[in-house]
Amino acid sequence: MAEEYYIGISRISRLRRVPPEEESAYSEKQAEKEKYKNEIYGIGNVSERIFSNIKKHSHEEYQYLNLIENILENGYWEEGRNGKTQSLFGGMMRFSLKDNKIPILTTKKTAWKTCLKELLWFIRGETDAKKLQQQGVHIWGGNSTREFLDSRGLKLNPEGILGPIYGYQWRNFNANYNCFSGKRLLDNDPTDVHKETIHFKGVDQLQEIIEQLKNPETRNSRRLILTAWNPSQLKQMALPPCHILCQFNVHDGNKLSCALYQRSADFCLGIPFNIASYCFLTHLLAKHCGLEAFEFLHFMGNIHIYEEHVETIKEQINREPYEFPTVSIKQIREKIHDYMVEDFEIHNYKSHEAIKMKMIV
Repeated sequence: MAEEYYIGISRISRLRRVPPEEESAYSEKQAEKEKYKNEIYGIGNVSERIFSNIKKHSHEEYQYLNLIENILENGYWEEGRNGKTQSLFGGMMRFSLKDNKIPILTTKKTAWKTCLKELLWFIRGETDAKKLQQQGVHIWGGNSTREFLDSRGLKLNPEGILGPIYGYQWRNFNANYNCFSGKRLLDNDPTDVHKETIHFKGVDQLQEIIEQLKNPETRNSRRLILTAWNPSQLKQMALPPCHILCQFNVHDGNKLSCALYQRSADFCLGIPFNIASYCFLTHLLAKHCGLEAFEFLHFMGNIHIYEEHVETIKEQINREPYEFPTVSIKQIREKIHDYMVEDFEIHNYKSHEAIKMKMIV
């Protein structure tokens, strides 16, 4: 025993004393490891860490952030109509609208009032960008200039007149379009001779959906389709629609959901607006028709990030989302196109700072 004891003592005596600077560097390295472990796995015992992590990453906004990361890591570089993009084909997100929740993204500030003003402009069937500009909304400015309209062959359109785009198709599908006024040809016909002719009158898709949703016997129809894609009028449009078709669905008698298909998805600037816009629309239709908003599903074709946005967007994917806000609509108006921005209230919207990015037209 004594021999073993002294062997042990001799071994200890040969150990080198660690200098203070090395001890400090070691402690810093261990602290960094601990900090990293806590960031990844959380603090607490194993069970607490697991459930904390699940809760953190179950926030629906991570669907958006994860798709951005996937594009950046696996996307193909393509040269397109308006610049170079990194892109993938196919993406999907699903958001709850229960309890008046609305997924206005929080990892950067989203200009929800601008988005809402554009939606109400669509609902009124408007195609004159100047009416938006009068409200301080300039998102269609680059696509309504004289130069841009001429590049699309729309030389007769006055500046600002965008052609039979989204709202026009929602309210007057395939009606003959007056490129000088931005209205139906029928609206300038004092004789009313053609008021019941389908090519002049068009189809008010949105109103037909509203009538079906208000009727308990038809609201669960699988034909509640709203489309902006009209091949016969694409060449008259300043831009063919990106978000081209949505379907409404009612389950359990009163739960209204919306599924959107979008052919082209600008992930940095366009998608946050598109999510908010169609969720506002779903909440509005639910309120107007005596239903409850339930879910929003977003299916996308070409999902892309413009080259100019690649470095900027990396800041956003490192941010942690806040809880989504809720929306309330103060009153039910007689007609769907009577609603105003002032009818909507957003509650408890908290977001990170805005990230400035140039809009690619």
